[in-house]
Amino acid sequence: MNQVVHLPLNKAQKSKTVKAKASARAPTRTNDPERTMAGILDVATVEFAEKGLDGARIDEIAAATKTSKRMIYYYFSSKEGLYRAVLEDMYRRMRSIESGLHLADLPPVEALQKLVSFTFDHHHSNENFIRLVMSENMQRGAYLSQSKSIQDLNVPAIAAIQELYERGVVSGVFRAGLDPVDIHASISALTFFNVSNKHTFARLTFSQPPPQVFL
Repeated sequence: MNQVVHLPLNKAQKSKTVKAKASARAPTRTNDPERTMAGILDVATVEFAEKGLDGARIDEIAAATKTSKRMIYYYFSSKEGLYRAVLEDMYRRMRSIESGLHLADLPPVEALQKLVSFTFDHHHSNENFIRLVMSENMQRGAYLSQSKSIQDLNVPAIAAIQELYERGVVSGVFRAGLDPVDIHASISALTFFNVSNKHTFARLTFSQPPPQVFL
């Protein structure tokens, strides 16, 4: 009977084998990892906005981005890590545009009008942002509170409101005694509701007895 004799590998062959195994374990990379990550975030934003954290599926995100679960986990560690990255990306984009409004260069009333107008337009044209905020509220803000970058992004946003408000108080166009955080909350509430509740609110008819709907 013929026997197969396995000869020992030389150093070059061993090195090649080790590299091949390492390559098989490592995620497939592209020449542009930032672009890959941005594409994953775009698709994940829709997935999380539509289905929430619990309902979203990494398999579907991987298929839509033509990547793999292994690559997504390589970049974002976990499903929760990807969800947190989506939140950070959405807040970063909003605060980046806000910082370009140059509110400090405008008179207080005009600055406040511009901020409210921007916030309304942003929420109206970014329903996914509203859905993600609603989803995060269902999580009781757990992942937002874990993100130092989101907290850091909100500091200059509140500071900008405080600065324009104080200028308005000094010039006599705003009354004293208001909290900048309360002003921010009021702007958010007035610009958030028309998007977050539009489906239920649109089904209310005020010219006749309201239908049996649950809000």
